[in-house]
Amino acid sequence: MKSLVILISGRGSNMQALIEAKLPVRIAAVISNRPDAAGLEIAAAQGFATKVVDQRAYSGREAFDAALAETIDAYEPDLVALAGFMRILGDGFVNRYRGKLMNVHPSLLPAFPGLDTHSRALREGVKIHGCTVHFVNARVDHGPIIIQSAIQVLPGDTEETLAGRVLQQEHRIYPEAVRWFMEGRLKLFDNRVEVSDAIANDAVLYSPGLYK
Repeated sequence: MKSLVILISGRGSNMQALIEAKLPVRIAAVISNRPDAAGLEIAAAQGFATKVVDQRAYSGREAFDAALAETIDAYEPDLVALAGFMRILGDGFVNRYRGKLMNVHPSLLPAFPGLDTHSRALREGVKIHGCTVHFVNARVDHGPIIIQSAIQVLPGDTEETLAGRVLQQEHRIYPEAVRWFMEGRLKLFDNRVEVSDAIANDAVLYSPGLYK
């Protein structure tokens, strides 16, 4: 069975979604850059190995990245999934795991990379918002897109209400993307990902009521 390492920084709701999806994968470890990440307790309570690589213990990005890579490599994972991992990783780290490092982002990339995606979407007045699962590359939130889910921005939406509905979609599509990877159905061509299934090639899961 293929193995997965999950990286978190906080409560780990996407980590929990991956666990609850009962994927055909062995979750080898949950690793956090913050010792106070609530997701560590959640993972440990469910019997998963947990590790902390505290970013505050290292003088800079390269030193932290090297320690994190060493910790990850001890588990020999087939895939590393960023699940709310709030730390920018250096080019060397990203290249080390090219094609094996996945992230979920709360916007329809390439729109709204970075932070504060929901407030920015509301300020711009977009009608459609959503989330993206992508492979990580050297450009933050610009890696090859695997799957996206779109939702309608409703009249009266706030940052909180929009974030809540987008998070629900993150929990839907992240396990799907990990499943496709573990089943060998993802093919990476430069900045493009193909899924070896005619239906999955659409790589979009619209939420109910999008066109209403």
